[in-house]
Amino acid sequence: MPHPFALSVEIFTTVLTLAGMGYFVAALIAARAFLAASRAPLAPFAPGVSILKSLKGLDPGMIDAFRSHCRQTYSGEYELLFGVNSLADPAAAAVELLKHEFPARSIQLIECPVRLGTNGKVSTLAQLLPHARHHFLLINDSDITVSPHYLERVMAHFGSKGGGDFNPRAQPTELAGALGPKIGHSSPQAQSAHPVGLVTTLYRGRAHDTLPSQLEALGIATDFHAGVLLSKMLEGGLHYGLGSTLAVSRNALVAAGGLAPLVDYLADDYELGARVDRAGYRVVLSAEVVETAVPAYRWSGFIDHQLRWYRTVRDARPSGYIGLVFTHGLAWALLNVVASGLSPLSLWLLALSFFLRLTLAMTVGAAVLADHQVLPSLWLLPLRDLVAMGIWIAGFAGNTILWRGEHFVLKNGKLSKSE
Repeated sequence: MPHPFALSVEIFTTVLTLAGMGYFVAALIAARAFLAASRAPLAPFAPGVSILKSLKGLDPGMIDAFRSHCRQTYSGEYELLFGVNSLADPAAAAVELLKHEFPARSIQLIECPVRLGTNGKVSTLAQLLPHARHHFLLINDSDITVSPHYLERVMAHFGSKGGGDFNPRAQPTELAGALGPKIGHSSPQAQSAHPVGLVTTLYRGRAHDTLPSQLEALGIATDFHAGVLLSKMLEGGLHYGLGSTLAVSRNALVAAGGLAPLVDYLADDYELGARVDRAGYRVVLSAEVVETAVPAYRWSGFIDHQLRWYRTVRDARPSGYIGLVFTHGLAWALLNVVASGLSPLSLWLLALSFFLRLTLAMTVGAAVLADHQVLPSLWLLPLRDLVAMGIWIAGFAGNTILWRGEHFVLKNGKLSKSE
């Protein structure tokens, strides 16, 4: 007769294994639905775009990421605005090199010395805004590499049926309101129902040779984006942004309050998308996929980064964070095997859970994201999922994070210096 506690653990892990399998199936349905919807053609639409990038230091492959933005097949006008806190920053030299390589492109390097809040990236972006010439703005991280059709595919969403609120006569709009009070914005309800205000994209991680780097890239491809696609399906659309791409119309940005209120937020991408959504605009997830460089983490850096991400999610979506318990189906199945003493039922559940996990990983990672690293890394899934569950549990134990070498307290989305 098994001990009552051991029996309870066995039943608990069995239930969570079954729930995890249900999650895998639901996420598979969401991924397939996204793939089907992404095949619908979009009408060409190529308005002027100002691309804003906040820089601090040199990231691996950053100059190649910049070059990819200069090699667009886009038929409309676009400009690249790079902001640095100081012209002595090493990133400034990379921008000067880019200007030399692509003299025909409109590229500006702008010093943004004022620290408006805890989030230095948003502080820089807010100071770049007055220099932007176009009605549409696109923000992405410094290490984002894009395809030649990136702008073409992202901006087409603003021209789709019921898509945007673009008024060419209003270009360029005075953007002072985006830095402070709202100005000159007609209510979205007076326009077509729920026009597109912000377009965001999925991304894949380009891992380096270290095991932690490979685990993070695998998690991005097979876990994080599965959750994004499922939330999109269950919630009837996306209601937040992803830092890989935040393409936004000026009207939507002003209606959302601009960037100034975000200077103390850690998840500024999430918050901007949520505010655009609350302002009555749609947030659209493009089928275009970009690539980000995953640092060559050691274990300490990997855990710090993952813990920061998990605590950010917990702070932004508390109920959703608790719901992550169901995403660890494979880890629960492995624990169930141990708790049940290798019972035939537990082994059968493990095999079925592993099959569903592999199928989800291949569908999202390979089919949706076209991530060529996923298939060779599938053998790491059990380790990755066990580590992820441990960090998820640790995410409950406090609200302190390490970011750019400094400790902060995260509360209600905002950062404050840790004592």
